[in-house]
Amino acid sequence: MNSKGRIKAEYIWMDGHKPTSKLRSKTKIIDGTVKNVEDIPEWGFDGSSTMQADGHDSDCALIPVYFTPDPIRGGDHILVMCEVNNADGTPHGSNTRSKLRKVAEKYENEEAWFGIEQEYTFFQGRNPLGWPQGGYPAPQGPFYCGVGADEVFGRDIVEDHMEACMNAGIMISGINAEVMPGQWEFQIGPLEPLTVSDELWIARWILYRIGEDYDVNATLHPKPVKGDWNGAGAHTNFSTNAMREDGGITVIEEACKKLQKAHKRHIGVYGAHNEERLTGLHETCSIHDFRYGVSDRGASIRIPMGTSQAGKGYLEDRRPAANMDPYQVCTAIMMTVCGNSVKPADDEPEMMAEVVS
Repeated sequence: MNSKGRIKAEYIWMDGHKPTSKLRSKTKIIDGTVKNVEDIPEWGFDGSSTMQADGHDSDCALIPVYFTPDPIRGGDHILVMCEVNNADGTPHGSNTRSKLRKVAEKYENEEAWFGIEQEYTFFQGRNPLGWPQGGYPAPQGPFYCGVGADEVFGRDIVEDHMEACMNAGIMISGINAEVMPGQWEFQIGPLEPLTVSDELWIARWILYRIGEDYDVNATLHPKPVKGDWNGAGAHTNFSTNAMREDGGITVIEEACKKLQKAHKRHIGVYGAHNEERLTGLHETCSIHDFRYGVSDRGASIRIPMGTSQAGKGYLEDRRPAANMDPYQVCTAIMMTVCGNSVKPADDEPEMMAEVVS
């Protein structure tokens, strides 16, 4: 807080851009410190400029739902994740968090945990960071978890991002260089569904914001470079209390069977352009197929070796793309596994109404 007792609150929200929402943010000056999310006022914005309203009726409302310390501005300044409501107070069509909130409440007794592995690729101008102008680096192989200036690119940005997430109180659990040069990953969780989703969106915002200082862009496109290069995913680890208890492997296997029946519906909310990534190559299962297996990184669902050996634990859904909306992904997984919703994609509106009513 400055000498006048005022703080800067950066309001962050998802816009109405399709097929993939973009992050937007703006700063509000608030008098006094903030101790609870209820202390943060609602705020309006021009939805016609964010693809969320028409110009003749453009007012939308930002509803604060989660906040963290602002690791960039420091002090008592904060980052505020918001839901978007229409002027009449109803959730906006782009407000996917409101749907997850209802689903999470409905299945609260399942004690669902999620851990999300966010892959992304650095670009500077038209080229991935570290790639030669007009050419290609050496073939994939030495870059995954590599070390050295000839094998990893952008580590200074990654370290700044990790430190900022920790200072914000975000449950970041690790980072690593990925298979393609210029590509990295960070992990959030395990956390309950709303929190892991809020923190992933805020962590993405922090990544973009730090990238501004380096004149580097981080893209979440699932196939940022065509050809024989790995794509970018957001592998989503999931468990319920029953999966984590003795004998939970049976529950996990049953969950895999449910996910198989709902495969088409899940692919529909797992990120745009995912067909470019899920080809059956580069540690993926084809988007047209579904299979699960122990320690199989070419499967749709991987059961980790440790889970198989312990007879309990979690599963890893390897289908979500890097640009996925975690609110939608967590909603879909909980509806299928906890609610046994395995209807096809064209039944989605009716199914959602049934679950959240």
